[in-house]
Amino acid sequence: MRESILKTKSYDFALRIISVYKSISSNYKEYTLSKQLLRSGTSIGANIREAEFAQSNKDFISKMSIALKEANETDYWISLLKDSNYIDSETSKTLIFANNELIKMLVSTINTMKSKA
Repeated sequence: MRESILKTKSYDFALRIISVYKSISSNYKEYTLSKQLLRSGTSIGANIREAEFAQSNKDFISKMSIALKEANETDYWISLLKDSNYIDSETSKTLIFANNELIKMLVSTINTMKSKA
């Protein structure tokens, strides 16, 4: 159940990241920082999806840990884009909130799997 919610939330988050990327690239013609956000923000869900077919608990934990690292990196890019005025404060707040939700769920999932190992 938890992974299904995580999968759905990470997919929805990726769609929001794509929307922000499209807005930044079309409105500001900024492609470097926004592309980094696009890569890390969509990678979270991709790694969660990879974990679905993990070959072992260790592999599952590894994929989820990579997703967690990508979420942490995404937080950095959101903050940087906000502080450089490419995204507004409200957009950054909603993205950071959703990203922090993913981070909490990933940490919980990883800790649960580690306790089973």
